[in-house]
Amino acid sequence: MNKSLLHNQNFILFLALFCGLILGGLAEHTQALVLPALGLVMTLSSMGVSSDIFSSPRSLIRPILAGIVMNYVILGGTLLLLNHFLINDPEISAGFILLAAVPPAVAVIPFSVMYRGNLNFTMLAAIGTYFSALLITPAIAVLFLGSSFVQPLKLLLVLVELILLPLIGSRLLLKTPLAKQLNRYRGDLINWIFFLVIYTLVGINRQVFFEQPLTIVPIAVIALLTTFGLGWLIGKVARAIGLSEPTTVSLMLLGTLKNYGTAAGLGLVIYGKQATLPATVATIAMILYALWLGLRPSH
Repeated sequence: MNKSLLHNQNFILFLALFCGLILGGLAEHTQALVLPALGLVMTLSSMGVSSDIFSSPRSLIRPILAGIVMNYVILGGTLLLLNHFLINDPEISAGFILLAAVPPAVAVIPFSVMYRGNLNFTMLAAIGTYFSALLITPAIAVLFLGSSFVQPLKLLLVLVELILLPLIGSRLLLKTPLAKQLNRYRGDLINWIFFLVIYTLVGINRQVFFEQPLTIVPIAVIALLTTFGLGWLIGKVARAIGLSEPTTVSLMLLGTLKNYGTAAGLGLVIYGKQATLPATVATIAMILYALWLGLRPSH
């Protein structure tokens, strides 16, 4: 194998997808590593975040509002609309409603590093959206599902474990001699830790793609439209109004990626395995979308 491929993020993501689908038998054994792996990715990614981003309260308003609008109004609204017209199965429909209700994928922050987004903007938007999710998520769920089931404590723990603690950890690491070495290999470390996470997520759900291919079709249509379709549209509009390329990338991430793990977990507990299909298929779409982000021209 060409050694340069081992440093290529697109090759690594594709390899993770391929191994998860074809050689996913070990995923059950790596499942327990997903949360700490994401925490480590977040810590490494957060090393590029300036400590000054929290110094001006007024500067927090714009990214936080942008995160809420992109993730809930644009992405969440599109998911709910497509779900209404394309999905007939009540459990799968509930899965899409849960997907619309959860905050953005934690991956928006490391992806912002990988695809040269505005990292400070993405970080503030993600933090603000997770806090707002403590109110917005149960509101959407009660409105569309008619029952109060959401676990705000679980969302708060996700916020602490995958955003707050890594941010604090990154500040501490930056004060140590290790920071220089970590910065040197940070890109490769993020890519290969993501390999583990994606391999596991795909591997534990791979049977769905072989056992229920027809059920997958309308779900896949929605997943592709809300990643590739929305991503392309957001990029066009953002550039048309004169936003910088890094901010455009950040908006594309915030407006296309949901916290699939949280949505799948809620769906499994409340409705059963069928309700996890939207999050599972969307995870695959996210990987393909990430490959596209890495290959697409900047303008």
